[in-house]
Amino acid sequence: MKSRIVRPVRQRKQNKKNPGEKRTYNGETQPMRPISFRSGYAGYKRSIEQRRQVIETPRQAPKRNSVGQTKPKQSAAGRLLSGSAAKNTAADKYFDYDLLLVIIFLMCFGLVMLYSTSSYEAGVDFGNDLYYFSRQAAIGALGFVVMFIVSKIDYHLYGAFAVEIYIFAMIMMALVRTPLGRTLNGARRWIRLPGNLTLQPSEITKIAVILFISYELCRLGKKAYTMEGIIRVFVFGAVASGGVMFLTDNLSTAIIVMAITCILIFVIHPKLKPFLIILGAGAAVSAAGIAILSVTVANSRNFRLQRIISWLNPEATADTGSYQVMQGLYAIGSGGFFGKGLGNSTQKLGVIPEAQNDMILVVICEELGVFGAIIILMLFGLLLYRLMFIARNAPDLYGSLIATGIFAHIALQVILNIAVVTGLLPTTGITLPFISYGGTAILFLMAEMGVALGISRRIRLEGG
Repeated sequence: MKSRIVRPVRQRKQNKKNPGEKRTYNGETQPMRPISFRSGYAGYKRSIEQRRQVIETPRQAPKRNSVGQTKPKQSAAGRLLSGSAAKNTAADKYFDYDLLLVIIFLMCFGLVMLYSTSSYEAGVDFGNDLYYFSRQAAIGALGFVVMFIVSKIDYHLYGAFAVEIYIFAMIMMALVRTPLGRTLNGARRWIRLPGNLTLQPSEITKIAVILFISYELCRLGKKAYTMEGIIRVFVFGAVASGGVMFLTDNLSTAIIVMAITCILIFVIHPKLKPFLIILGAGAAVSAAGIAILSVTVANSRNFRLQRIISWLNPEATADTGSYQVMQGLYAIGSGGFFGKGLGNSTQKLGVIPEAQNDMILVVICEELGVFGAIIILMLFGLLLYRLMFIARNAPDLYGSLIATGIFAHIALQVILNIAVVTGLLPTTGITLPFISYGGTAILFLMAEMGVALGISRRIRLEGG
């Protein structure tokens, strides 16, 4: 890009056309050309095209055998290749209907369990036992529309605007600290919308980080393997995580955002040993920190430290800090293997506060038993398997990294939610994807699934 700084003009003694006439200038510099909106837009458009070229780099072609021919096709129709990123023809289009089917099952199952869990409290608080169910069903239907629209869009477009999406997410989180922010249950994490609706910007940040970090790793190329490249990507993830933490006061989501960044770096890096060393050091530091906290901050008034103390000694704080977790464990234990039956939970009758949110799994275990929990885990396992399948067969690195980021997001939330409700981790407020109540979370989860389905549309099939 040419500089717009004015430059000195070399004075000439004579004009070539009229040797006797001297050329005069106003001042000793050339006038600076005005910056027009059209020229600025043209430069921005070139930048977008350069980003698309970065993320549309195809994977390597299939390996050739000693004869110089490509490997023979397998006989089973529908086998997948990791070939070039060329557009699919009508004969080799692919769509992951397995993933779509799992999403439908999870959404329907979640609505049934949400009604069973929330009907009592909804009737007491709002006089309508369908209050939570109807809102979730409406947002879920909208989510399916969003998912199908997003799946039709070329995912490379998101990469071209990944920087803008990242900045937009940071701006939306900053709005929480303005008069537009809304406080619910002592936490200021939402933005007011018309119609008594709210938006949780931290959910936007999750998908923004997935798109932007994936783009940045593609842009760096082999530089992402160096310490400088790793630090650069890590800083971007840390900035987003810090924004979630300090702008929306949401530690659990900040941990997930940072973990997604680390997982994407880990996946693309060719070496394993440095990450094992970092993981071991982190585990040792965490264990030492927890041991110190358990002794030194027993009387602290900080609610996050109180959660850790309650987690370390739940029986001592069964009526205060660990009340919710202890009641959840009672519910899981009373359900047995096959449960008490759908709708027969007693812990949901005002005993466990906000059971329809992050503690919905304990009600499922009470009503459907361990068998119901196993069914849920199998559904999530199949969902994660399909995301892994898409990541392995995506036509380019950017699509593979996006699918990996979505995989990491879902896996982290499921693991952390199960660990919290079973007492393996301190209470964090992380919801169970597709099942817990939450409009913003469902909407952006469905958008993520739309991106994954859009990547699956680009997978090339090998003919039979």
